[in-house]
Amino acid sequence: MKTLAKILLTGALILGVMNPAAAYVGPGAGLSLLSALWGLLAAVLAALSFVILWPFRRMLKGRREKATRARPQAQAVESANPSANSQSRTTGRPSV
Repeated sequence: MKTLAKILLTGALILGVMNPAAAYVGPGAGLSLLSALWGLLAAVLAALSFVILWPFRRMLKGRREKATRARPQAQAVESANPSANSQSRTTGRPSV
């Protein structure tokens, strides 16, 4: 308890003895600091969003690859039996 009291008393004395700083930060320096902080915040948010969204992007990529692997097999079946596909691919109407 005595140690905590000594620390608090020392801190109060240091703060009481200090003089205020006569410093001026111009608008250019302030705007530079703000833009740097905004850039840092944007970079951190972008990194977090990429890490969070990565599993979902991987899952969608797997689905697309699975669909493209299945598509050539379906086209092979259609080309082997052209009379089975009597509809036009562009309009969806029966071909003439």
